[in-house]
Amino acid sequence: MGFPQILPAVLMVAQMTEGELTIAKVHAQMRAGRLTCTALVQGYLERIRMYDKQGSAINAIVVVNPEVLREAKALDGVPLAQRKPLHCVPLIVKDNIETAGLQTANGSLSLAGYVPEKDAFQVRQLKAAGALVLAKSNMAEWAFSPYETVSSILPGYTRNPYDTARVSAGSSGGTAAAIAANFGLVGLGSDTGNSIRGPSAHQALVGIRSTMGLTSRAGVFPLSDVADIAGPMARTVEDAARIFQFVVGFDAEDGVTAAAKDHPVPDYSQSLKADGLKGARIGILRQAYERDTTDAEVVRVFERAVQDLRRAGAVIVDPAKVEGLDALQRPRGSCMAFHYAINRFLGERAGKVPMKDLDAIVKSGKVHPSVLRQLENAAKGPANGPETEACVADREYRQKVRDAVTATMDRLKLDAFVYPTWSNPPRLIGDLNTPHGDNSQFFSPVTGFPAMTVPMGYTRGGTLPAGMTFFGRAWAEATLIRLGYAYEQATRHRRPPELIAAPAAPRQAIARSEPRPELRQSR
Repeated sequence: MGFPQILPAVLMVAQMTEGELTIAKVHAQMRAGRLTCTALVQGYLERIRMYDKQGSAINAIVVVNPEVLREAKALDGVPLAQRKPLHCVPLIVKDNIETAGLQTANGSLSLAGYVPEKDAFQVRQLKAAGALVLAKSNMAEWAFSPYETVSSILPGYTRNPYDTARVSAGSSGGTAAAIAANFGLVGLGSDTGNSIRGPSAHQALVGIRSTMGLTSRAGVFPLSDVADIAGPMARTVEDAARIFQFVVGFDAEDGVTAAAKDHPVPDYSQSLKADGLKGARIGILRQAYERDTTDAEVVRVFERAVQDLRRAGAVIVDPAKVEGLDALQRPRGSCMAFHYAINRFLGERAGKVPMKDLDAIVKSGKVHPSVLRQLENAAKGPANGPETEACVADREYRQKVRDAVTATMDRLKLDAFVYPTWSNPPRLIGDLNTPHGDNSQFFSPVTGFPAMTVPMGYTRGGTLPAGMTFFGRAWAEATLIRLGYAYEQATRHRRPPELIAAPAAPRQAIARSEPRPELRQSR
């Protein structure tokens, strides 16, 4: 099989920034015989070498798949007619998502050396569709922090590619920074409170948090069983939708997905309509973002985004207040939170993971100092199972919030709510004093309804990305994708960051099947 005029890796590196690659662009180049999977992967490996630990020093990658070039070469041998929908899509996978043959440590030295024998459900589904895992990404240890990405498995912070003095948000900040910096084509993150959507907003990406029960968490280190979700992070709505298509649906290993049996999975590509906002009724959810610390510039960017929605044909309903929320009191106590969830997860892997339970993790001392107190407090607290009083009260509360949101959408005939994903720009690294502006911990996580963030512009002289969230009814991902895609196509806010490159590597180092030592793991 010949490949005339194949793009060399050095040219791929340039194209990965200029115009930015998408799944569709990659596949078009491959069909034209101008690109091989091997050259694509080599290009991404070179970008990681140039920008992750050197140059801009984004510090997003924990370990590179040492077999990735061999896997890419095998994919090059697949005839065009037999190639799968995600043929040679290089994935960046968060360090809490199990990946067969690659260390998965949940950002913690206490779990260093744990190499899963099988893939998490979502990874397995994507591989079956033709994708390959390029690298594992850094995360906020244990997924505790939505504000920054620092762990004990990788020295130092993961940096925001748009301003390396600033945070990438968390806990999926490593995936977000890597995809924003064009270290891979698409990525996987997880989201308990805001950990897909926050980092995506901080780095001009698209991030999807699904309806609870539509996507499996099997093989994902847990934080809270009642709120954990895993899903895609990408540079475009189309790429996010392509990945999302293959990670949804029933999985026998995650009982929460039993609900998906009653909701046939649509073809999400049918939602990619440039005129998808025409006639849509969009509510401004001021309850999500209006507070004394909200940044005025973020509000101005959001107001311009609302005007863009109007120009694209949407009917704006403002305000769109969810009535009755103030009267609802959140129950005390935790339901299936970290203590319960991590002990269950580790117990299922007894003899394979370095730590048997939360107490052993605390005693090991192999954690980042910033999370030690949280671990200690979690270990002292109750490990509440699903039938405890706390969990019963929690379920009742969540249902009341769902009812209130649904009633509001019915009353106002809304297709979706919108609000700024964060009310403030990315903080400076190490700054825990200025307002964080995290708006997304409540509505989607508590209701279990879907939310998607898309780039809505930039603050601080056009340098720092800001995102807008589309939040909708249960099982309405197709609607959110339609609205988000139409907005994206009308505005096209996404642009690549400007990075400082390390010196070019010798040609033979790029082509090796074994990654350079600094790409393996920092410890």
